[in-house]
Amino acid sequence: MMSSVKVECVIKAGALIGEGPLWDESQQTLMFVDIAGQKIHRWRPTTNQSESVETEDFVSFVVPRVSGGYLAGMGRSIVAVEWSTQMMTSLVELDEDKPNNRLNDGKVDPRGRLLAGTMGREKRPAEVQRQQGSLFSVTSDLSVTKHLTQVDISNGMDWSLDQKTFFYIDSLSLTVDAFDYDSDSGRLGNRRVVCHLAEGEGLPDGMTVDADGRLWVAIYNGGRVLNIDPETGVPVGSLRCTCSLRCTCGFSQVYLYSQVYLWVLSGVVVVVVSGVVVVVSGVCLQTVSLPVTKTTSCCFGGPDFSDLYVTSASLGLDQSERRKQPLAGGVFRVSGL
Repeated sequence: MMSSVKVECVIKAGALIGEGPLWDESQQTLMFVDIAGQKIHRWRPTTNQSESVETEDFVSFVVPRVSGGYLAGMGRSIVAVEWSTQMMTSLVELDEDKPNNRLNDGKVDPRGRLLAGTMGREKRPAEVQRQQGSLFSVTSDLSVTKHLTQVDISNGMDWSLDQKTFFYIDSLSLTVDAFDYDSDSGRLGNRRVVCHLAEGEGLPDGMTVDADGRLWVAIYNGGRVLNIDPETGVPVGSLRCTCSLRCTCGFSQVYLYSQVYLWVLSGVVVVVVSGVVVVVSGVCLQTVSLPVTKTTSCCFGGPDFSDLYVTSASLGLDQSERRKQPLAGGVFRVSGL
């Protein structure tokens, strides 16, 4: 991490599962949810004032509506939220045939279409019955389209700057995927892998795209946010490094491209063919470490969108971990990127 980067906890929320940060430009406020705590939060940095609305079920995301108020994912329903009265009205229910499912991450595409994913209810954090979730889109007339099935934990999503690529995370796959995206119809196609994490390095969770088109991915159980160049290669498989250099070289991941080996070393990729280094190029451009392990999602915000806000969770930490991570469940602001 660059020396100019500053990480500070700006909201000591103590959230069970802080998630879904979103900068509401019109209000100059940060929105986020506490999924298991069943609350929607709104924080204004200029006054450091926080407000919250309680929900009747797990709440997984919140987005502003053009007509006023907000949409939120609550249980398996998309609900309209009137902040001043705290009234909530169910608009449409997803996964009607899977009562044990719930909504997880959701985001609005550049044309105003809501994309939202589902997952099975967790026995413990990140432990679910696999392949129970789906990815849906919902239009302004409440038409619902199912795009993906057999999803484990539907999570982070965002779009490229030209709106032609949709980035998506199914956390237990350990990958960040990309799809061709038709912004007129909302259709997805040509799925491929952008980035693959190694086992034991945490789970890719929520993400956002910056003004340069780069991805910022929160790593749950990894205590960090990765800045990834989505244009750099597609790892088709991953291996653990077993070379004799592992203790000294700092290699954290090994990828295999048709017998060409790639080692991730201090944020760059070293490409080796027949034992000869042939090229070095960037994949993970930067890593931002946080003082909590369960980093969940991120978004850019502030008057000029230069600050990165990162949510976190406390659910699943034992007493010893909680003592070591007193800010778990808080929201962090990263500046100087």
